[in-house]
Order: sequence, then C-alpha cells, then structure tokens
Amino acid sequence: MRCFPLLAALAVFGGLTLAAPADWTAATELPNVDFTGLSSAQKELALKILRGESCTCGCNMKLAECRIVDPPCGDSRALAAIVVEGVRNHRTADQIHEALVTSPIAKMRASQNRVLGDPVNVDTAGAPMRGPSGARITIVEFSDFECPYCAKAVAEIAAVMAAYPNDVKLVFKQFPLDDLHPHARMAAEAALAANDQGKFWQMHDELFANARRLGPQTVAAIAQTVGLDMMRFTRDMETHRFARAVEADVREGDKLGVYGTPSLFIDGKPYRGPVMLSILKPILDDELKPQPAVRAAAQ
Repeated sequence: MRCFPLLAALAVFGGLTLAAPADWTAATELPNVDFTGLSSAQKELALKILRGESCTCGCNMKLAECRIVDPPCGDSRALAAIVVEGVRNHRTADQIHEALVTSPIAKMRASQNRVLGDPVNVDTAGAPMRGPSGARITIVEFSDFECPYCAKAVAEIAAVMAAYPNDVKLVFKQFPLDDLHPHARMAAEAALAANDQGKFWQMHDELFANARRLGPQTVAAIAQTVGLDMMRFTRDMETHRFARAVEADVREGDKLGVYGTPSLFIDGKPYRGPVMLSILKPILDDELKPQPAVRAAAQ
C-alpha cells in the first residue's frame, strides 16, 4: 500500500492551496506518537530513530516524516510505537532497528512487495479442479463471475493450462464481490450446482462469456444450454443449496488476504501480478526447477 496523504491528494486534484506541513526533522511532537514517561534523553533518542528509520508503506518517507505528512498511515503509527516502546525498555538503536525490520507489519509489507508471497494453506478439498490430479503445480484461483477482469483472465489461464498440460492443475474458488457485482453470488451458486452435475467448467465458460449480462434468466438459459437437469438445478437455486459453500470460499479468501479478483495462489504462494501467460511463464518454470536439495541428491 502506498501512502498518499488525503490533503495532498485534494491539493493535487482539487486545486487547493495548503500550508506546508511542520518540519519533521525538527518536530518534537508527532501525531499519535505517545512519548509519555520518557526522559528528555530517551525522547531525543526516540526522535532520532524516528527521523532515521523508513516507513514500510511505500511512501519513501522516514517514520517521523510520514507521521506528520500522513497521520492516518497505520504503518508509521505502528512502527513508531515499536520505537518508543524499545526506548522505554532501554533497547539500543540497533536492537530497535532489528525489532522494526522483523515486526509483523514489516514482514507483511515485504511479502506484499514480492511477486510471490510466502506460502499459505489453501483448502482445495471439494473445489472444482481441472488438469492432472498429480500435477507438480497447483494454481488456486479466487474469482467472480461478474468481474470483467476475471472474464478477461479466462483466456490467459486457459493458455497457461495449454502450455503446461502435464504440470499444472487449476482449482477454482468462489469470491463474489457483492458490493460491486449484484449477480455474482447467484452465479457462484449456479456454478456449484452445475459442478454437482459434473458440468462445472462448461458452466464456468458460459458464465464468463456472459459476464456483462448475468441475471436469473440468463443463468437459467446457460444452465439449459450446458445440458443440466433443469428440475434439479432450479430446486438447488431456489433452496440456495450451495450458498454455504460459496460463503465458505469467501471467508477463506478473506482469511488469506484476498481483496480483489482474480487472485491466484501458486503452490500456496499469493501471486501479485497480472494474469498473463507471458508474466506467469517464468514463475511457473522456476517452480518446476528442482530444489537445491533435490539437485544435490541427484549428483
């Protein structure tokens, strides 16, 4: 996340004239930084560290600077608290620096700035899957049938599967963005109803092909086109038989930090990049390389 101060944004986009912020290199008080209980020498040390250590939010500012220029920034607020607490407990500047770089927020930001994050456990049991079950790479996609970016990604993911027919399997997870796409959750339930009849991927393709005009009638027409048992499908939709399964995927996505679609996990590692074969190929090729221990055993 990159900090962009609200008032600065208003100045840039709204033509406002703002007074310059206080000089962060000389300020002795910082927004939402509690120096209570520190001696004068301790406060001076804390300020020195805050003026020298960088914020992790991507603003390219020092902590003291970010506190003054962008008070809402949660990163600089949390890191400043670590600095003050360290000084209060008589830690050295080096020890405080170590506490900053190993803090959960610093680790999270470092992970977010990598194309592949640290691996997490993604539950794939029972989810629709295509590709060889024994594939060396598993791609899990959290997606929304009414999302135009997800619809555009369909061709790229198909290209990935075609390029790695023996090495990649795809697992599909539902992540309807209800606030943006009013028919996405209904489409997700319909896809799982089709999955129950063994026709998930046919339904998947048709739903995305009609992503801009989804609605009850369109979804019912698609179900009939792909050859579903319509009495069974209608009953499943009316009783919301698969609503809990959709919600379970959404809750899991929330827990894993999914905030938009499409979101991919490559062998459990969050992928932060465009869904394009040209970008994914070197990453997948690297995943397929033998690990150092395997190489050593083979020699």
